[in-house]
Amino acid sequence: MSDQPSEPSRPPEKPEEAGTPRPPEQPDPPVTSEAAKTAEVTDTPSADKPRPARARTAGARAADGAGKPGGPWQHAAGGPGAEDDGVTARLRPAAPPLIRPAVLWSVLATAVLSALFLGDGIGVNLLIVAVPAALAAFFAARAAGRRLRPWTATWALGGLALLAIPALRDAGWPTFLAVVSAFALGSLALHGSRSWLGVLVGSLGLFDSVVPGIIWGVRGIRARADGSRARWGAALRTTAVALVLLVVFGTLFASADAAFADLLGSLMPDASIGEGPWRIFLFALGLAGALAAAYAAAAPVRWDGLTVRPGKPRGRAEWALPLMVLNLLFAAFITLQLVVLLGGYEKVRAETGLDHAEYARQGFWQLLWATLLTLLVIALALRWAPRGGSRDRTLVRAVLGTLCVLTLVVVASALRRMDLYVEEYGLTRLRISVAAMELWLGVVLILILAAGVFGARFLPRAIAVSAAAGVLAFGLLSPDGLIAEQNVRRFENSTSTAIDIDYVKDLSADAVPALDRLPEPERSCALRIIQNEVLYADTPWYATSWGEARAKEILEKRPVEGDGRDCYRAGRSGTRDGYQPDDDGYDPY
Repeated sequence: MSDQPSEPSRPPEKPEEAGTPRPPEQPDPPVTSEAAKTAEVTDTPSADKPRPARARTAGARAADGAGKPGGPWQHAAGGPGAEDDGVTARLRPAAPPLIRPAVLWSVLATAVLSALFLGDGIGVNLLIVAVPAALAAFFAARAAGRRLRPWTATWALGGLALLAIPALRDAGWPTFLAVVSAFALGSLALHGSRSWLGVLVGSLGLFDSVVPGIIWGVRGIRARADGSRARWGAALRTTAVALVLLVVFGTLFASADAAFADLLGSLMPDASIGEGPWRIFLFALGLAGALAAAYAAAAPVRWDGLTVRPGKPRGRAEWALPLMVLNLLFAAFITLQLVVLLGGYEKVRAETGLDHAEYARQGFWQLLWATLLTLLVIALALRWAPRGGSRDRTLVRAVLGTLCVLTLVVVASALRRMDLYVEEYGLTRLRISVAAMELWLGVVLILILAAGVFGARFLPRAIAVSAAAGVLAFGLLSPDGLIAEQNVRRFENSTSTAIDIDYVKDLSADAVPALDRLPEPERSCALRIIQNEVLYADTPWYATSWGEARAKEILEKRPVEGDGRDCYRAGRSGTRDGYQPDDDGYDPY
């Protein structure tokens, strides 16, 4: 028998002729699919001594990353961090494929549109810039083999819908909320998180892709420019010729017809040489943002890998007794609230000396904080809840479900208090904001109750959707318009002897349709500042909201009257937010 190891994959063969000397060479290793992949990637010379175990590991890793450029934030196959089993190894994805031309053109379009349209304000221009950025992410995800999932489409469509708020409303505060929420939904669409930490961190995860996205784009441009210099030259020449033709003939047509010149002037962005640094910054911002979105779509970080260890389960009595005491306290408070809501205000006034509005104002903030703290208590109770079996699950659902139902009644009481206070003193930005916040907290409690019945798998994403839907509804309802409408209606119905001119004159152009119904001199006093901002502002069409356009149309047909001298007397009789006019302090609530 030969002293070479036998090969299990084939039986030993007999020599062709007895006594014929065999050359002293190593036997051929068995040809398997795994060894073939290793040989293709590592290209190890046949004279080297084989190391089967290490070769298989290296080959498998190299085969996974074959044909993909290494990312600066991702350890390549066989790299120094390839055997890291920590948090980074769980979160970091494989390196994305080489950037495609469609992605590059979409990124370039985003940068150019950002430089042209984002320097004059916010309006429909955000949607114009977001479209090519979304296309860049779509092309990059498709090149990486990612599929469009229902939740991804939900986040993406929700983000685009939120970007419509700046195009509709002039008020800055709902616009700010909508833009921030749209960014968070866009980041979730790119990363696809589903856990609590994944949704929370994933809404900001786009920032993590800025630096690797820029490096990915630079490497892709270098790789494609090396073998296609002729095509790049032809594209640049074609673009230059097209620009020259547009400038020459556009100038001729504009000088020949004034209407055409006005049309070009309204369509073209107003960019001067002095704004060069600002436009360059916007170009770089759009370029980096689009590359970050494309990189995150091609290689999303798995934020769901961030986990929190569950708390130590407590005993039933230790866990349930404090919560039951809290439920009894809630029940006692709610019983008193029901007595008051059913007509017990006279008794409350006799004991406290407070009227309806003062009683409502006194307790709203406390009830708001009680709702927030209840949600914190529910989160901590779930962390240390007993998890021994079906009886423990029934106990947890019963105790926490009761607490959620009682808290919903507290939410209703807080909203009723706010309604009484608004009916007495009018609506303000702060009041409508905290009322909307309290209403959303009630929706969160309903979602928690549903999760206790149907399971909590979709609860993090459902709460995120409810928050985005609340911001969208808040913007679509036009809060400044609602504030003006409610105060004007109180004035028309003689509920209030005067309207607070000092407050309503600082509202946005969204309030003009309601304020236009006021009699003189209140109307002119309320609209004077808004008219100066709307009629005399040289804002291009892409940075003008629908609210501004509607206010401009109203004020052009019926401008304000007088010189403002009557405004010192208008709107200053009666009370203001529950205080006498000669009070030095002003309650912004």
